[in-house]
Amino acid sequence: MMPAFGSYALLLALALSAYTLVAGSIALRQLATGRYGRLAPERLAETARRSGIASFVAVAAAAFALIWAAFTNDFSVSYILHHSNRDLPGPYKFATLWSGQEGSLLLWAFLLAAYGFVLRLRHRTDVKLFAYASTILAAIQLFFLMLLNFVAPPFALVGGTIPADGFGLNPLLQYPEMVIHPPMLYLGYVGFSVPFAFALGALMMRYPGEKWIQITRRWTMVTWLFLTFGIFLGAHWAYSVLGWGGYWGWDPVENASLMPWLTGTAFLHSVMMQEKRGMMKKWNVWLIFSTFLLTLLGTDLTRSGLVQSVHAFAQSSIGGWFHAFMGISFVVCAYTFWRQRAHLTADHQIESLASRESSFLFNNIILLAACFTVLWGTLFPILSEYAQGNRVTVGPPFYNRVAVPIGVFLMMLTGVGPLLAWRTGSLRSIRRNLARPVTAAGITAVLLVVWGLRPWTDEGSFYAYTVWVFAMFVAVAILSEFLRGAQVLSRQTGRNLLRSTLLLCQRNTRRYGGYIIHLGVVIIFIGFAGSAFNQSQEREMGFHDRMQIGPYTLVAESFTQDSNPNYDSEYALLDVYRHGKLVTTLTPSKRFYPASQQTETIVANHSTLAWDLYTVYAGKNADTGQPVLKIFLNPLVAWIWIGVLIVVAGTAVALAPNRITATVSVEARPRPAQGSLLPVSGGD
Repeated sequence: MMPAFGSYALLLALALSAYTLVAGSIALRQLATGRYGRLAPERLAETARRSGIASFVAVAAAAFALIWAAFTNDFSVSYILHHSNRDLPGPYKFATLWSGQEGSLLLWAFLLAAYGFVLRLRHRTDVKLFAYASTILAAIQLFFLMLLNFVAPPFALVGGTIPADGFGLNPLLQYPEMVIHPPMLYLGYVGFSVPFAFALGALMMRYPGEKWIQITRRWTMVTWLFLTFGIFLGAHWAYSVLGWGGYWGWDPVENASLMPWLTGTAFLHSVMMQEKRGMMKKWNVWLIFSTFLLTLLGTDLTRSGLVQSVHAFAQSSIGGWFHAFMGISFVVCAYTFWRQRAHLTADHQIESLASRESSFLFNNIILLAACFTVLWGTLFPILSEYAQGNRVTVGPPFYNRVAVPIGVFLMMLTGVGPLLAWRTGSLRSIRRNLARPVTAAGITAVLLVVWGLRPWTDEGSFYAYTVWVFAMFVAVAILSEFLRGAQVLSRQTGRNLLRSTLLLCQRNTRRYGGYIIHLGVVIIFIGFAGSAFNQSQEREMGFHDRMQIGPYTLVAESFTQDSNPNYDSEYALLDVYRHGKLVTTLTPSKRFYPASQQTETIVANHSTLAWDLYTVYAGKNADTGQPVLKIFLNPLVAWIWIGVLIVVAGTAVALAPNRITATVSVEARPRPAQGSLLPVSGGD
């Protein structure tokens, strides 16, 4: 019953999306040419909008039907048979929606329909522009619904006898973060379709001015936030589950999520130049076009079998459909750009290298260089196999050698950019603004050497040293911006510096929220640099055996087993001592899932601000019967997750409206001296 309901819901969604695309295109064409049909174009466009809204209801019904089949153990559905079982805990039954190819495509379609639903409800913001965006989203939706109806149907039935139980969910997905990581990542992937649709629609209709950027700014920032959070949730999942001691391995599917993040970040920065100065219009259009195409590439990489990845689904013929759709999308973008290129003429040119515009341009170049590096490394095995007949894999050393210097330079620009003025800046003001950051960086450089860091000994130490020195430079530069503005407000309002800083953020949420985001990125880099000093040991440990790593002594107290209906587990009980004092007890384990006949590693981690003591139970040596333990000491990892939370908080600030007007009453204070500056909202 429910599988048939889901199948009919997808067919209905396909028909509704097709109508939205066709009717919307006809209405927009009639408005552009002035040749009207029997039905007024406004009425026709309204029917297309309502059809798009209805398609969301239909796709939501299909997603509900698949989740219902998982919870009711309907193993007549082939997808449920292969991705669920009776003893699977409830939260992970939700995860069946994205655990396989068909379900993840349905999640893509559902989230795109949800974005389209919100967009169509807000159509009165600018009726014509939203009509263009709605029609373009319908075209994207149509592609995914065609896949779901004809290529990868999620409600395909099992032939013959229906098994009594399913094969179970992939053990790697049976971890709490995997209930939220894929939806977050997909909200980012799918969400970039919205600014893409607005950009393409604005270009098609030769939209006057830069209002379309203002309309889509929050859409883009929310999407970027989802993608950022999804990427780092995935990194934390890899760190907690895969048991290799790291959080980023330059896996092809990890790279696929990073590439649109890089171009999307570049777009968010450079559109400020278009808003402020009417510059980089062509650049911005192609940035958002590229971001959308890279989200399609990332979705394709997990499904086509082009790359080998722990994240990828089984190889299938669906890749050809994605390649065709990406080709069609590129042709549409290129053709529209060529026809409307005269509309994208810049209003101004860069006047000085020592200006805010130049810093944005260099920032974009560096981000795109990083994206090209990752793209080249990801696709190189495919290209080498095509050219030479054998697949050559590019490993982490390649990415680290190229990406680390790029990241350091990008972090430096993060600190320099806010200190430069628009158009051109005087050398005197630049020197004044750089004084504090340069002094702080110099002191940090000396102190690191005094504390024992020798950057000349190896490449890892050199990069860590460089990152920490520049991190101090950027952090002080950002904090100086807050302090400078807060001091002005404090003098004018009589409030203390803390209240003045809060007032500053409320007055210009976009600018100071951006500074908070940059500060979070700096803290993330501080955590990344700690990986240069990772330590690890692997050895067999019997009862009461000891292992020393860094300041910690680990004592194996016992090894035991446990079981529940979903899995059997075998784990170690490790007492952790520091300077002879018991700090904690860790229980790394290994699980076996009978339904899928697969195993999973569960890491036990003691985390502090200084380092993570990361323990992995690798099972027993087949020859000796002795338990094998892998122990890692990873410095500064906690700062990565702290930095991510700061980025999230900064994005929330930047998304908030300015709550305080530009005019602030003076509280029992004389008027400021003539020439004093009060930060105003709206600038960056």
